This record gives sequence, C-alpha cells and structure tokens, in this order.
Amino acid sequence: MIEVYTDGASSGNPGKSGAGVYIKAHGKIYEYSIPLGELSNHEAEFQAVLKALEICLEQFPDEILSFRSDSQIVTSVLENDYTKNSKFLPFLEKIREVTSAFPYFFIKWIPEKQNHHADRLARAALHKKHTGKEG
Repeated sequence: MIEVYTDGASSGNPGKSGAGVYIKAHGKIYEYSIPLGELSNHEAEFQAVLKALEICLEQFPDEILSFRSDSQIVTSVLENDYTKNSKFLPFLEKIREVTSAFPYFFIKWIPEKQNHHADRLARAALHKKHTGKEG
C-alpha cells in the first residue's frame, strides 16, 4: 500500500498556488513541490490530489492507494463521491476517472499538524515558476 499526503496552498484566494505531495512507498520517501498557477485554495487542494494520482499512475500502477489530506472539503467530496459545487465537480469527475485505474483508493482527513511534510512542499511550490506544464 502506498501512503500519499497532499496539500494545496494559495497566496491569495484565488492567487498563485502550489501543490505538495509526500509519498511513502516501499520503504522510500518521495517529495514533490508543484507550482499550479492561479487557483483558489480549494482548487489547489483538489489539484494536489490530482497531481499525486498522476505520479502514482506513473510510478506505482496497480498499487493500493491510501491518501491523506487536511482539506475537509476535498476528503468529504471524495469520500461521498458527490458535490453540489459546480467548481468542484470537474475535479471529482477527473479524480473518479483516474482512481478507477487502481485496485483501491482511500482518502482520509487528517489534522493540519499531521500533514506538515505536504504543507511544506506546497508552500515551497509557491516560490517556483509555473511553466504551464503542471496544473
């Protein structure tokens, strides 16, 4: 099982955004700090999950994924597989599509203090240049 911690950060709402992805897999740690461009904080949180899923598709196909996020909105939408918010629906649909490639996908809400690795990576992404290739 692959443990994945995600976090999104925005400087302004919306504003310059970044995603942090911290992965524990097979006794190793993988860290990603990804600039996202201009997004709201919630959009950055969803994008962080999507970026993590893309990484897992490439590096850990066919693995069981256990995600953790400190975003109650993201975890609620994904656990319930439902949202009324039209801005979040495209994220839900894309995440639903990507997770179907894995045998199991779980997501769990965790307190911010337990997500400090992903938070640090997301904040670092705010200082990187967005190339348009990510996000």
